[in-house]
Amino acid sequence: MKNNLILNKKQDEFHLILSRFSHEIRNPIALINSEIQMIEDTHPEVVSFDYWNDITANLEYTKELLNNLSDYNNAHKLERKRTAFTAYLKEIVSSIQPTYQYLGITLKTDISPSLPALFIDPVKLKQALLNLLRNAAEAISCADGKVKLCAFSSDQRVHIVITDNGCGIPESQLNEIFTPFVTFKEGGTGLGLAITREIIQAHSGNIYAEIESDGETSFHIVLPEKFPG
Repeated sequence: MKNNLILNKKQDEFHLILSRFSHEIRNPIALINSEIQMIEDTHPEVVSFDYWNDITANLEYTKELLNNLSDYNNAHKLERKRTAFTAYLKEIVSSIQPTYQYLGITLKTDISPSLPALFIDPVKLKQALLNLLRNAAEAISCADGKVKLCAFSSDQRVHIVITDNGCGIPESQLNEIFTPFVTFKEGGTGLGLAITREIIQAHSGNIYAEIESDGETSFHIVLPEKFPG
């Protein structure tokens, strides 16, 4: 109990420091962005200068990183509501289906029609699931790309499994992929999967990745049917 209290206190302190850091950095970044826009408006020829695109691209990356920091810092703050989970998952699949169709990726589902209603934050959990579905699509480079989402209940838990036949994750990286700021993707911030894990853990759930026997990659999410407390 004492160790949990110490850990919770340290986590609260970390989130407070991260929030202050994010806030202090966001203001000068907004000013730099405004100044760049003013330069482009008054001197449109600058867009053809060497490195100008690099400057604006790096600024956009910094803004994305700050947004991800904010998402990570707030991932544990839930606004829960009772949600019919089968319909909820089907709505998420429908929302990303057009993107998959455009990319030529087959998205198959096996969602139990009798999933229990869960007490969740529907916005944040959707963010976590869409992040995994987008990552699965980004991992696929072959012409016959396939992603499968399965969902079923067992032992008072709901299991969600997202599997893709993309490039895979080396086994040596499996224990690191959820660590903040660790990324193996070019241009990544290293916060996407960290945010996803924070959201799942805030729901008293668990998430892990594994390599299947056929080389496919699966992400497993386990959520309790009853939210503790």
